[in-house]
Formats: sequence, structure tokens, C-alpha cells
Amino acid sequence: MKLYEYMAKDIFRKHGIPVPEGYVIERPDEIRPFEGEIVLKSQVLIGGRGKAGGIKFASSMDEAKKVAEQLLGMDIKGYKVKKLLIEPKIKILKEYYMSIIVDRSSREAMLIASAEGGVEIESVPDEKIFKRTINPLIGVQPNVVRALGYFLGLDKEQTKGIGKFVYALWDAFTKMDADLAEINPLVLTPEGFMAADAKFIINDDSMFRHRDIELVEEEYTPLEREAREKGIAFVQLDGNIGVIANGAGLTMATLDVLSLYGGKAGTFLDLGGTDDPEKVSQAFGIIGEAPIDVVFLNIFGGITKCDTVAKGVVQAIEKKPLKVPIVARIKGVNEEEGKEILKNAGISAFSTLEDAAKEAVKQGGGA
Repeated sequence: MKLYEYMAKDIFRKHGIPVPEGYVIERPDEIRPFEGEIVLKSQVLIGGRGKAGGIKFASSMDEAKKVAEQLLGMDIKGYKVKKLLIEPKIKILKEYYMSIIVDRSSREAMLIASAEGGVEIESVPDEKIFKRTINPLIGVQPNVVRALGYFLGLDKEQTKGIGKFVYALWDAFTKMDADLAEINPLVLTPEGFMAADAKFIINDDSMFRHRDIELVEEEYTPLEREAREKGIAFVQLDGNIGVIANGAGLTMATLDVLSLYGGKAGTFLDLGGTDDPEKVSQAFGIIGEAPIDVVFLNIFGGITKCDTVAKGVVQAIEKKPLKVPIVARIKGVNEEEGKEILKNAGISAFSTLEDAAKEAVKQGGGA
């Protein structure tokens, strides 16, 4: 689950990471009296808000209220601004980047850092990025901190300071079951290092351990929320082909094959190992509400039986007919029975993924 910046900073604060003293408002009249200059930061679950005009400064109460009125309700890449984080302006001497992520290839966490802070890390040349995997059994070791300080060109005292950040960030990352903990920029101020910004993603499957964390509904579309309530793994994408498959790996492979033949998925719906006709029916009910031009059903019958899934599909479209065609690839246990059931319902059924993908792309208006 993605967290807003103010929520991520609360986690950082609790784990000993210095952050600016700020507060959240939902109305302009909630701004507190201040001296000097403040920054008003739109709270949205998307990057690039600064370039989109979602971060502004103010040096008086009148100016701050006018800026708040401009920002609240603003649309930033499809996200409506409902809250602002108010913080004092920081005196910045230097900006850095730091994050800890789950590295899927090494199956360990990875510390990433760069002296090029305040920009997207993807735009930084690889030779300017420090990367080091962290063994989860032993955590961050002193030699990693020394190597980081040397790479960033820090002196002895600065290396000690950034080392405290690395240890604290690792503590937050592990104790909060994070997939990502990012500080961009991590700034050097006259008082030392501070997290000027914060991004934090908690693994969805661990949320039962973090009941005190406020659920962020804006992360999900209405259809995604409905699917979650029904226990269905569903993600809306920006294509026009609605993908349903059984198993996350098979679903991702389906997306790749569609892309290979010029198509673009509009949904990612994983049925998992179920062949329960009611669950299949619920899945089709959800996907039928998505803005797509064709449904691509990809079923491999191992534990799941092809004919049972096919019955669920027919049951679903009889209950609530889809407005778009269905193309199916069905392979495995009771494959022929499943194909027959689908064909009798007017659904194109194929044995190979390639043939089915080409037909789905064609039906969707692609190549």
C-alpha cells in the first residue's frame, strides 16, 4: 500500500529519521500562524507533483491561504488534491537520493543512493548511483556505510551522519514490512541530514500487522476496491484488452504476449487457483465494468479444471451479458470439455497462447 508523504514522514519520525516539523490541512483556514517562509505540498500518490505545480511556497498568511485555495481540489495526473502538508522552508546545502527497495533478482533488500538528489533516480547515470544489497539476517554493516560515504564524497562526520540515516531507514523498512522506503531529496542542512521528502510502500500482505496505519483508499480505483472486498486480485491498466488468467505468473506472461503482438492490457485479473463458478462469475462481473473492448481469458488447468472455469464463465455472462467479445485460451485438465462449453456459448476458444493473443488483439482493434 502506498502512503502519502505525511504518513511516510510519521513512520520516519518514529524510527529516528529527522524530518521537518509539519502538519496536514484540508481547508485554507487551518493554516497556523508562522514566521519566515513555508512550503505547501499537495498530498497525492503520484510523482512529479512539483513539476505539475503541486508544491508552492508562501511568506505570509494571506499568500498561504491563496496558495492553499489553488492547490486544494487541483487535479494532478488524475489524482485530486484533498490534503496539503505544511512545513517550514528548509535551508538546503546539498541534495542527495537514498532508498531501500526489495531487489527481486538477488532476493534481498538493496540500498540505493546518489549525490544527484531531487531528480528521478531513473534519469541519473548508472555510474553515479551507489547500489549495495543487504543481507536480511545481518542488516546494514559499517563497511557499507563507509563505502557509501566514500562514494558520495562525504567527510568523516558527514559519513557518520548519513550512517545514522541508513540504519534508521533499514529499521523502518524491516519493521514496517516495506517494499520501498525512499527519501528524495535527502538534504544536508546546517544542522545535519534531513528527509525533505518521503515515499513509503508497505507490502499489502502484511497490513494485518499494521492496523494503526490509515488505509489509503485513493490508491485504488472503485473497481479495484470492489475486487479487494471480494478477495480478487485485480489491477486496472491503461489498455483496452481485459485480461483474466489463473495465477499471477500466467497473467503477467499474458500481458507480455499481448504486447508482443501489438495489444495493450486494460486489466490484470488473477483468478488464482480457484475453479469456483461463483468466483469466476464475480470476476467477470468486475471486468465487465472496466472500459475495455475485448476480454482475453487465459486458463491453464492444473489444479484448476478447465470445464469448471468454463461453466463459471457461461454462468457469468448469462447472469450479466458482456458488451464486448470474449477470446479464450484454455489448456490442461478437462480441456476439451471446457472448449466445448465455451464454443456452445459463442466464445472463441484456442489451445495456444499465441493464437488466442493474436485474436484478442484483432478483436480489440489492434494489429
